[in-house]
Amino acid sequence: MSTPYTPSPADGAATEECVTLAATATLPTRYGVFASYAFRVTGGDAEHLALVMGEVGDQQPVLARLHSECLTGDVLGSYRCDCGEQLDLALRYIAAEGRGVLLYLRGHEGRGIGLSNKIRAYALQEQGLDTVEANLELGLPDDAREYDSAAAILRILKVTSVRLMSNNPKKFDTLSKHGIPVCERVALAIPVREENERYIRTKQVKFGHYYFEENE
Repeated sequence: MSTPYTPSPADGAATEECVTLAATATLPTRYGVFASYAFRVTGGDAEHLALVMGEVGDQQPVLARLHSECLTGDVLGSYRCDCGEQLDLALRYIAAEGRGVLLYLRGHEGRGIGLSNKIRAYALQEQGLDTVEANLELGLPDDAREYDSAAAILRILKVTSVRLMSNNPKKFDTLSKHGIPVCERVALAIPVREENERYIRTKQVKFGHYYFEENE
């Protein structure tokens, strides 16, 4: 097995304008063993985590996911969204190939509005608003997430192109803008449930997400 590129905090290639590599370590998980890289976002409190399996700096397209932090879905298994199941399936896909990158993007809770506001938005959804209407009712953006830092992390990892596990066109556009072409969209086929069907349909209609049957 080839040894993956391993930047270190002292490596000049480990800093981009918007992120800095802060720490690295091996991370054994139920999906397999990953190299983990913790990054700090310049000018803010957010820290992102990159999980890397195999050689990803060999100029070949890399199976990748840009995963937005979701405590309720990722940790607690909430059925209001499909986030936790997407995270699980993406890691399974990477493990099956023995090669890939998952970026866990913190500060993205509730599409960037934070945990408390996300719970407030849930309460409004229980009154009949959809996920976008609830954010706007709170005076908050419908989606405050940014993916420039994700593109910077991929550059630090020497990733030049990706097979992206996502249905969110904003992710595709941002990576392409930063010179990381998406050569394939890999669907994460998550079952649609009664509890999250409106949420998934809203993403499709109001954010232009592809094919709600496959989810984001």
